Amino acid sequence: MSLTANSRTADHPIEQVFLERWSPRAFTGEEISEHTLRTMFEAARWAPSSYNSQPWRFVYARRDNAHWDKFLGLLNEFNQSWAKTASALVFMVSSETMAVPGKDTPAPSYSHSFDTGAAWGYLALQAAFMGWQAHGMVGFDLERSYTELNVPPGFRVEAAVAIGRPGPKTLLPEALQAREAPSPRKPLTDLALEGGF
Repeated sequence: MSLTANSRTADHPIEQVFLERWSPRAFTGEEISEHTLRTMFEAARWAPSSYNSQPWRFVYARRDNAHWDKFLGLLNEFNQSWAKTASALVFMVSSETMAVPGKDTPAPSYSHSFDTGAAWGYLALQAAFMGWQAHGMVGFDLERSYTELNVPPGFRVEAAVAIGRPGPKTLLPEALQAREAPSPRKPLTDLALEGGF
């Protein structure tokens, strides 16, 4: 039995939040409390990771605080045009090493980006559960992000995330309004390949 929500239809039974989660650009600009944002981080904290290494770090700024302009200024011009009305900006950062049982020194982590991606997914789903949305992006100044966010050696800046309450598409610049809709997905037959490619 298929499920339809948010103008999307799942071909197999899933929880509705998977269809309701999407990446809008139109945000209301309302303030997000530290408690609400930390609830999203708490959900992300419980993501799985290799050797339970938990490589993710959340470097963030809420709108109208002392760090907001710095964070917004790291985004490229296109992303600034809509993310300026988000309630929070988060940079997802991952540790490239991990502690391995039986070893005294940290070892390279092959899956640090993969694991941090799982944490991002948990954060995005928790945001949707709470009536917010999170929009991930890689359109930012990577080199500056390391220095301006004081990212230490051995960590990788993975992505930026805008979090906010979804608003009407009329809040966006006119050129973006036509694109403001939940996107479809490729058919599962293109993605799930039993036995190999």
